[in-house]
Amino acid sequence: MSGSKISIVVVSGERERLQMAGMVASVGAVSGSEVSVFLSMNALEHFVKGAKAQAKAEGPFGALLEAKKVPPFKDLFRQASELGDAKVYPCSMACDVLGVERKDLEPYLQEPLGLTKFLSDAEGGQVYTF
Repeated sequence: MSGSKISIVVVSGERERLQMAGMVASVGAVSGSEVSVFLSMNALEHFVKGAKAQAKAEGPFGALLEAKKVPPFKDLFRQASELGDAKVYPCSMACDVLGVERKDLEPYLQEPLGLTKFLSDAEGGQVYTF
């Protein structure tokens, strides 16, 4: 996996999808891959500082994630950013729709980015969507 480029588009606000996206980001980043994450639509609200809403479980496995004390998805994205130098970008359009500014978001997120730029940067690598 080392030396590859992984781009992850996250639009779901469901716990299982956020968890898997965080796992792909963190494992890819600590394995030496160049990782970029694009948070948009229903996913972005969970990365606003002090967000109260829990990510809803899509099915029974989502409830088990919490019951078994699996590391929360936000911790996985933060670790990917800090330990593996992954870049986590909020979608500029989603920020506008939600009325949030960069200062309102988790500190490990990068400056908001547009989808066109993200997809251009993702060219030639693996792209995953959640």
